This record gives sequence, structure tokens and C-alpha cells, in this order.
Amino acid sequence: MRITRTLLPLLAAALLWGCTTSAPTPAPVRLVALNCGEIQIPDISPWSPGFNAGKAMTFSNNCYLIHHGKTWMLWDSGFSDALAANPDGQAGPMNMRMKRSVTLVSQLAAVGVKPEQITAIAFSHSHADHVGNANLFANATLYMQQAEYDLAFGPEPAKSGFNPALYDKLRHNPMVKLSGDKDVFGDGSVVILSTPGHTAGHQSLLVRLPKAGAVVLSGDLAHFRENFELRRVPRFNFSAEQSQASMERVARLLQSERAQLWINHDSAQNATLPHAPKFVE
Repeated sequence: MRITRTLLPLLAAALLWGCTTSAPTPAPVRLVALNCGEIQIPDISPWSPGFNAGKAMTFSNNCYLIHHGKTWMLWDSGFSDALAANPDGQAGPMNMRMKRSVTLVSQLAAVGVKPEQITAIAFSHSHADHVGNANLFANATLYMQQAEYDLAFGPEPAKSGFNPALYDKLRHNPMVKLSGDKDVFGDGSVVILSTPGHTAGHQSLLVRLPKAGAVVLSGDLAHFRENFELRRVPRFNFSAEQSQASMERVARLLQSERAQLWINHDSAQNATLPHAPKFVE
């Protein structure tokens, strides 16, 4: 076929169109950190065996609201809002005390969002400080590793330290069961990372923000900076080997993405982060 000068511009335009539509353009993404409680711990040595004997620490506990285009996604839900009614908090194992000073629902309202507007949810894992308000989101699409699902909704969740009363309403949610990573919106802006170790189906979240750059939300990959940097594994983790492999994987990702690691329970770092109603873009 002879290509005339008239057809050349049309052919070039068609080729350019094909290139530009081969990958979706990322929708605008922004992120806000929510205060989802704290944990007062008199001795953190179980979190770093052989070190920090008798050292007390307060763990922060965040949830994160992600706005992607017109979609609201929630990452973790913190302690149950009911805990906010008790200023003294609630006693937990290993002499811990769990507190919540402000509810998740009120913080969502401060940024103009109702629970029913959140249509995508994911939890780093299924312990009570991460799924305490899960039942508020019984219509959202749930993204969960198959390994975590099998334990959380299986016959013996208590063996993994899970309390199904906190999340049982999600049993019939629209659900995406994962066996690895997941690009949630298909444009690379929000990616669930499989990081097993703390629990069998633990996951972290990579968020690529247009101005602030890439951020990895750690879940319980590591509970504070020292443990991440020295690859220390709590004695109660599901798998020490998987825990260390997941930390190594995320460390490589932080370098390749030039990303920040937001360690969920590191209260010193948490004090430096902007919280609701201020979004990070």
C-alpha cells in the first residue's frame, strides 16, 4: 500500500494515540493519616527479643484514608470506636493498655466522608488494633490475602490472635482474595504488597503521591524504626524467616522508589506526620 503525504499525519497520530493509551493515566491521589488509638507497653522486649528489657514505649496506631479519583479507600481501621468512651482505656495481654481518644467516624466526618462512602478497604492484618472498626464497612470491596482469609474466617481464628466479632460482618462483602501483590486501581498509584511474617497474610501498602512521592504504609512489618533497621522480629510473629524476607523486600523497594516508610506503631515518627484533616498529596 502506498502511503501518501496526506495519510502520514493520520498514521503518526494513530501511533501516538496507541502509545498514550497503552497504560492508564493515574488518577489524582491524596492520603490522610487518622489517629486510631495508642498502646502503652511497659516492656517492649518481646517485640525485640534479647534487647530493650524493661523499656517502656507507647505505640501509635494509625489508619489511612486514600482518595483516588472519586474513590475512597481505607487502610486499617484501628481500635474499636467504643474504646473512646473509656478514658482509662482497656487492659490487654503482657500488661499493655489500649486507648482511643477520638473516634474513626468523627475523623472521617471532619474530612467530609461517611463510612458508607468508602468503597474499598484493606487491612494490613486481622489483629484488633487494625480491624476494630471493620464492621462499619460491610459494603466495601475487601482486599485480603488468601492466607489471611483462611485464618481469619476459618474454624480457629483465635489461634492467630484474631477476634472475628470485630470483622464478621465482612464475611459477605465483595472480596478480592490475593496471593501476592495487587495494583488496586490498575494505574500503579496504590499497590498492596504481600509482606507475610507478622501474620500469614500480612500486607503493606505502597502509595505513589504526585507531590510527596512514594510512601509505604508498614502495617506491622516492623513496630518501630530500630526493629526495621536491625531486622529484629517479635517472638510472637507467625514466621521469623518470612518477617525478615519481607523487611528485606521493602528495604529494596524503598531504595528503588526513593520512598518513605511510615511505621504504623512508631510514635516518634508518627508525631512528625500530618494528620487529619490535612491531606498529603
